[in-house]
Amino acid sequence: MACPLINLLFFLLTFLTFSTLAQTSKNISLGSSLTAVKDDNPSWPSPSGEFAFGFREVAKNGFLLAIWFDEIPNKTIVWSANRDNLVPRGSKVELTVDGEFILNDATGKRIWYTQSAGSGVAYASMLDTGNFVLANRSSSNVWESFSYPTDTILPSQTLNQNGILYARYTAKNYSTGRFLLSLQLDGNLVLATTNFPQDTPNEAYWSVQNPNTGFRFIFNESGFMYVTSKNGSLLSTISSSMLSMKDFYQRATLEYNGVFRHYVYLKNTSSSSGRWHMDWSTSSYEPPNICMSILESRGGGACGFNGLCKLEDQGPTCQCPNGYSFIDPNDELRGCKPDFVPQSCGEGSREEADLFDIQELQNADYYGGDYADFREVSEDWCRQNCLDDCFCGVALFRTGQCVKKRLPFPNGRIHPNLTGKLLIKVGKRNPTVNPGGGANTEKKDHKTLIIFGSIILSGSGILNFLLPLITYLVVSRSYSRKAKVSQNHPVISGMNLKHFTYEELKNATNQFKEELGRGASAIVFKGVLASGNGKSVAVKSLDTRVGENDLEFKAEVSAIGRTNHRNLVQLLGFCYEGEHRILVYEFMSNGSLAGVLFGESMPNWYQRRQIALEIARGLLYLHEESSSQIIHCDIKPQNILLDDSLTARISDFGLAKLLRIDQTLTMTGIRGTKGYVAPEWFKRLPITAKVDIYSYGILLLEIIFCRKHFEAAAEDEGPMILADWAYDCYKQNKLHQLFKNNDEAMHDMKMVEKYVMIAIWCIQEDPLLRPNMKKVTLMLEGTVEVSAPPDPSSFISSIL
Repeated sequence: MACPLINLLFFLLTFLTFSTLAQTSKNISLGSSLTAVKDDNPSWPSPSGEFAFGFREVAKNGFLLAIWFDEIPNKTIVWSANRDNLVPRGSKVELTVDGEFILNDATGKRIWYTQSAGSGVAYASMLDTGNFVLANRSSSNVWESFSYPTDTILPSQTLNQNGILYARYTAKNYSTGRFLLSLQLDGNLVLATTNFPQDTPNEAYWSVQNPNTGFRFIFNESGFMYVTSKNGSLLSTISSSMLSMKDFYQRATLEYNGVFRHYVYLKNTSSSSGRWHMDWSTSSYEPPNICMSILESRGGGACGFNGLCKLEDQGPTCQCPNGYSFIDPNDELRGCKPDFVPQSCGEGSREEADLFDIQELQNADYYGGDYADFREVSEDWCRQNCLDDCFCGVALFRTGQCVKKRLPFPNGRIHPNLTGKLLIKVGKRNPTVNPGGGANTEKKDHKTLIIFGSIILSGSGILNFLLPLITYLVVSRSYSRKAKVSQNHPVISGMNLKHFTYEELKNATNQFKEELGRGASAIVFKGVLASGNGKSVAVKSLDTRVGENDLEFKAEVSAIGRTNHRNLVQLLGFCYEGEHRILVYEFMSNGSLAGVLFGESMPNWYQRRQIALEIARGLLYLHEESSSQIIHCDIKPQNILLDDSLTARISDFGLAKLLRIDQTLTMTGIRGTKGYVAPEWFKRLPITAKVDIYSYGILLLEIIFCRKHFEAAAEDEGPMILADWAYDCYKQNKLHQLFKNNDEAMHDMKMVEKYVMIAIWCIQEDPLLRPNMKKVTLMLEGTVEVSAPPDPSSFISSIL
């Protein structure tokens, strides 16, 4: 009898849900509009007054066109039209006399619209369900907000197959975030990451399996959430709360931290005591512990690299281990950075070990990223072994096992069920670092001077005795250094890299036969390392006839060897033997961005947006987050490589210019590639990181339109300079003319225009007008508003 009773209950609940949908509404006539103002924004309420539609200010002079609960103190937002593109004061939403529903910013520029023109729209209405609709004269809905949810669904709302909720980015940032809830085409309801952290592939961390039959996810008015098949039969119950709509407000929200929660709010509650309460039941489908469920195979986990996730009463929280701090305090999911200079592996690394200590953390671990595993050892042995090992950043000790991990640490979590103890290596203090990477060199030199001064002051007799000894030591040390340089495997201080012999690389590349590409001063070959289990590598042989080749080699090794970021090509090792200067990189299977971007099968619009963002994040790391600021100086499609999953990796640091932490500009000769070179090179102005911003802007235009920055004259046309053409088309609202058979981007012209505006800001002739890479990244992510750019100047065409 149990199954018939359950089905009877289900159909009664379904009947109750849809029998209560009929309601009165206040029609909003054609020609009506609302304008965003600082305070007391006008709105369109639902008949009961429980919901309202209008503008909400969520950032300084940044407004959402939104729907919210209007009779509770905090005015909880449940839907927005422009979550990724806030509008300023003075922006206007209008239901035109033609039936179009359009949001324009204060300058009259269209930001969002419903694409309902020509559908016979007669009026709009804010319903008591929280659904905003456009209806025709027959009162049939032509468009409704319920069909385009953001991070929340409401009672009587459904998600069909391929319907998606996207979490907001942070608690206070409403733009599209890093987690999604989707009823997939395979019928399964899943929670997954959204190419984050570090733009990794989506990874599901919770699911309700309904293979090939799940058709609709329903949230009814009694708080009953369930999945049905196409014929309406019940497949899975997600939440079975039995609540009265008369007594409670309800919503189900995918939170910014990846947790999907059902909330209730008792109506008629005083403002002092009213708040949302989580009401989630049915133990089979409890919301997951995000900290333990998200174990990114290639990303940083729930709290980003080096972060630690802990489940508190109010949900998961992120924290940094002692000695580390958040990369961005306003965005804790980005991870943590060390507040000390990590130990180098160069000469003197053993002495550096005295500058580090171990911090303990119980019931915690970092899942993945192991490089050494020892059994039947003591905790003291594990602790000392990590301190002595320059690669070790943290060791996990549990019941005689010592597992060592290097920076950065993925998937950090704290939980009572974790029996291990983390031994985290941190700096006792922040030592002075010299350009060669050795820590505390200044202190050593100072100590040497004190000793030497003491000897001099101790008397002429001792001095006469020591002078021959000192002379001998100096000469011996000089000789030793020369001998070291002549060795096959010289040590380059501070480099955690493998030293290859020329013979090893000759064998790995089959006598340097398979050429991958060549530049002005180097040829790149494909190879397979004998010690790498068949792993392919890219072997870059520098031309020793080039005058500055040694300097370029040292710059590239120094720059890349100290970097560690997902969007940079990893340097695995080098050969510095005789006249041979060779670099060994990880192999990128999809070649350069140029080959993909301008080839026959270009990446789709979504992939191109991801590639643009990945390049920006790589440059942001070089400019602001690496230990030494690095200006790349040659950003172009040929220097962006793509791995198996089309993740963009910045390569070729041969022209990189390193700056000290306190240095902001430098003077140097012209570097880079024609067409991508910033104007200040030609004006012999000081060079800053803004030269990379300019090159990135040109590259971004190429990524958007899959066109080269310069195209030679056709028979009936003049030469095409992409930057000039893009700005002209932007001003004339004709950007679609730049596309070649790109329907996907053509249907997302609002985002295309935004990306073009970012590119135009980047290629401003005046470096002071260009944004820094941090702001560029935030604009691409939708966190920062993109304002209308000025004319970048005709100087662009004059330098080609």
